[in-house]
Amino acid sequence: MNKPLVVIFAAICLDAVGISLIFPILPRLLEDVTHSQDIASYIGIMTALYAAMQFVFAPVLGALSDSLGRRPVLLISLAGAAVNYLIMAFAPQLWMLLLGRAIAGLTSANASVATAYITDISSENERARRFGLLSAMFGMGFIVGPVLGGLLGDYWLRLPFIAAAILNGCNLLLALFVLPESRTPSRQKIDLAVLNPLRPLRWVFSMKRLLPIVLVYFILSATGEAYGTCWALWGFDTFRWNGLWIGLSLGAFGICQTLVQALLPGPATRVLGERWAVVVGIACACAALVAMAFASQGWIAFAIMPIFALAGIGTPAFQALATRQVDPSRQGELQGVLTSAISLASIISPLAFSTFYFVVQKDWPGAIWLSVVAIYVAAVPLVLLGTRTARAARLASA
Repeated sequence: MNKPLVVIFAAICLDAVGISLIFPILPRLLEDVTHSQDIASYIGIMTALYAAMQFVFAPVLGALSDSLGRRPVLLISLAGAAVNYLIMAFAPQLWMLLLGRAIAGLTSANASVATAYITDISSENERARRFGLLSAMFGMGFIVGPVLGGLLGDYWLRLPFIAAAILNGCNLLLALFVLPESRTPSRQKIDLAVLNPLRPLRWVFSMKRLLPIVLVYFILSATGEAYGTCWALWGFDTFRWNGLWIGLSLGAFGICQTLVQALLPGPATRVLGERWAVVVGIACACAALVAMAFASQGWIAFAIMPIFALAGIGTPAFQALATRQVDPSRQGELQGVLTSAISLASIISPLAFSTFYFVVQKDWPGAIWLSVVAIYVAAVPLVLLGTRTARAARLASA
């Protein structure tokens, strides 16, 4: 494995540790700042604000990475994340927490730029495997981050945010001194039209073969937001988990996800094909979610995690499929668009899921997972159509 790839994987892993550190203690922080126990809506607002800023600026940063290079945009993103966590570490009021999340969303180009970077240095045959490894590195970060966050948060509520700021600072130094540029930056003057965040969206809607892929990304991302929004709340309300147990549950899922993403995407795609890999993944997610909805003891959540993690087997295949739809000079723009589609779902979903959770919280917290199942089931026809359309376009161009 070449040096730049190792650095990108390490940066994504550290980024995941920094992000997941705060998950176990964010509900308690909001309770402390707002002096209210009904904080489901606040979590939804914070998550949606982050996504809204990401939606506006991720395509811009992706396009700028095509023009200026991947490295400077990645450095700006990492610096913004460090500033965000420092603000959250010492924020005494809700508006300061919201400001920190807005800054983080504005500079959150890590995933899209890292994906474009890997596309730059990888052949088409290598991309699916490397995208799977990229997801696995993110999963490894989620093994360490939540457990560490739960431990630190039980010691001092603000400590995980300080740790996240330090990790992002280390991430920044790693990229600054070790990571080379993956493409030759353009010497031409930047076209101000590139800074229009709606321009890439108009571009993607003009590409009929790419549109189904983006829509599938949108739907799967919408369902995924339920976990980040409601997991800690559900764990406390259903099982009375403290920060450590919430962290351990997320860490256990990270282990399962890492093994799945590292070992199964390639074989699953070869055996099932892109379309059925996604369908099988959805079926596994639905089975796990139904078990979670009716779980009355915490060990059940741990027992079904291997099945739950299988939901991710189709994502790397989708990513590889999407990269083949555009030429290399527009990979950054493509990844920015995909991030925007995910972010658009992330604006709507946290508000919807947090509102629904607030309604069912006292009577049946597990009902939130059945709402995710309903969305998955409704999405299956579109997933089948999207993968079939993309596969037909790929065969036609072969």
